[in-house]
Amino acid sequence: DVTEIEEKEAQAKQEEQIMKEQELSNLLHEKRYLKALGLAISLDRPHTVLTVVKAILREPEGRRQLEENIVRLRKDQKEAVLAFLVTWNTNSRNCHEAQAVMETLLKHEAPDTLLQFSGIKSAVESLLPYT
Repeated sequence: DVTEIEEKEAQAKQEEQIMKEQELSNLLHEKRYLKALGLAISLDRPHTVLTVVKAILREPEGRRQLEENIVRLRKDQKEAVLAFLVTWNTNSRNCHEAQAVMETLLKHEAPDTLLQFSGIKSAVESLLPYT
């Protein structure tokens, strides 16, 4: 009978999830946006990443801070953000944040680098009608 083991594993995963949520909340409160972005991306939470981006943009000099944080992300994190912003861009409430992130990626990444992103072709095809 493995029911007890599975229940313990599920409980451990749930506790870990709660701890990460609390850590994310603390990072946002402390305005440690780079770590907050990284954690939200690792949790695969597009809406949470959007919340972090909105929090950055509300700051004085928010655009500059957004650029600084996006530029410092790893390539795989940038790919994830690109995938997220495709969805954000289709909603008029979130399109400005999506455009701000896209502008940063386009300004700071070489075209050859962008072409190596996974899913770049479908992302561009999806972004064009809304941009």
